[in-house]
Amino acid sequence: MRLHDLKPAEGARRERKRVGRGIGSGHGKTSGRGQKGQKARSGGGVRPGFEGGQMPLTRRLPKRGFTNIFKKEYAIVNVGTLEERFEDGAVITPEALIESGIIKDVKDGVKILGDGDLNKKFTVRAHKFSQSAIEKIQAVGGKAEVI
Repeated sequence: MRLHDLKPAEGARRERKRVGRGIGSGHGKTSGRGQKGQKARSGGGVRPGFEGGQMPLTRRLPKRGFTNIFKKEYAIVNVGTLEERFEDGAVITPEALIESGIIKDVKDGVKILGDGDLNKKFTVRAHKFSQSAIEKIQAVGGKAEVI
């Protein structure tokens, strides 16, 4: 087989539908849009969510909840991840986490959670810790310091 012998698989390519090119094509005159009416006009059709004048679903349903403008979003790291990525005795700070690619951004702070096993001794400096994370860090002789 040579380069000039290559062909696409059978049925892989289809010619585009050329509308308005004569009655013999089957898509001539009205170009598959039927007769008159809103949908036959250029730019015609109704906006998304329009239900023909009936009260739309988005307006029939009640508003619910609110957005808390004081919400804090923490960058989350599990102790199991620290175990994989850092050497024994390392001092782990938010900067070190960014450098190692564990987190992309500190956001409103870093929170350490207790998922995974921990066998190495670390000094972890973060903004928040879960209770289980503190227990696991201290169980192996490490320190959990709140920044």
